[in-house]
Amino acid sequence: MKITRIETVDQPEGTAVHAGTIGWLWVRVYSDDGLVGLGETYPATASEKAVVLKDFAPLLIGREPRDLEAIWHDLFVAVQYRGWAGAEIRALSAVDIALWDLLARSANLPLYRLLGGQCWENIPIYNTCYDDAYDFNTHPVELAKELLASGIGAMKIWPFDATARRNRGQRISLAEMEQCLQPVRKIREACGDRMQIAMEFHGLWNLPAAIKIARALEPYAVMWLEEMLPQDNLAAYAVLAREVSQPLCISERLATRWGFRELLENGAARIIMPDVAWCGGLSEARKIAFAAETHYLPVAPHNCGGPVLHFASWHLAMATRNLFVLETVRRHYQDRFVPYVTATGAPEEGKLGVPPGPGLGVELRPELMSSGRVCVERFPST
Repeated sequence: MKITRIETVDQPEGTAVHAGTIGWLWVRVYSDDGLVGLGETYPATASEKAVVLKDFAPLLIGREPRDLEAIWHDLFVAVQYRGWAGAEIRALSAVDIALWDLLARSANLPLYRLLGGQCWENIPIYNTCYDDAYDFNTHPVELAKELLASGIGAMKIWPFDATARRNRGQRISLAEMEQCLQPVRKIREACGDRMQIAMEFHGLWNLPAAIKIARALEPYAVMWLEEMLPQDNLAAYAVLAREVSQPLCISERLATRWGFRELLENGAARIIMPDVAWCGGLSEARKIAFAAETHYLPVAPHNCGGPVLHFASWHLAMATRNLFVLETVRRHYQDRFVPYVTATGAPEEGKLGVPPGPGLGVELRPELMSSGRVCVERFPST
């Protein structure tokens, strides 16, 4: 089997998140036996696409696509000299996911079988609350009760972000603290311990403010504290871990096994959160999960991108023995994914079952290519 063509499918306005509009970039790897592997990355599609088409595609044509380890290493070496933990590693992630999909399709097996096989009867999930129906800041109880009614017993919210941006993460007053705590307090009072609450901070706080916030949250028994600090100084996270009682969840913004090495060694994190579309693809995500297991730490894959990432994360979760929980966004699988893919991966009764196949079990809709909603480019171009 040989790679004959690389194709990028760019949707620069895939969805909106806390940081604004983000795009989804899908990568398709074609082989000479007619199989096609599908991958994805996000959120800056123009830069990621440039790396795929200009740096990686010429190196991929003619390669045996099932040589995943050799290809990953060769692509990584091609870009690491210029600083790789940005668009380069995200682009490599998309190619790697596509190669795994192609490998599983060539074996006519669902992807999780090649990642290690089935570890779970179903996958526990939580909902990240980018929501069209309810804003967690203004209607937290309505949102929590609706999620519970659908079988979802864990939700992630970020009520401290507006204050962090206003104060540049340097301080929080008692009045601001009280306002930010309101959604958490209301959910806990209305739902008790039926709803787990994960707290997201998007790396916006300094260390003293983070400690102050964590201590104020102690009465509410939150599921975790995610990315309270930026990811540039993991030693500061070790200090934070010593000062607070709640588990720290870190971090989708770390790339490759080497990016997670220091975090695992310093003992700051209690939950490890790689993003398959950012950390180096499925090849790296599984290695990060294995490394976390040697420290007896669980993983909770970050899964807030597009539909192909959702399926890749689902397959990884099914094959990961030290899985804690998988992120999902109901707005995505109920609405945003629908125009683009043949399946949305919606949970049933608050869980994801065994993922489909062959490969990832999802494809881009055939009519999408001529719909005008995406930009398609190929290497070679003819």
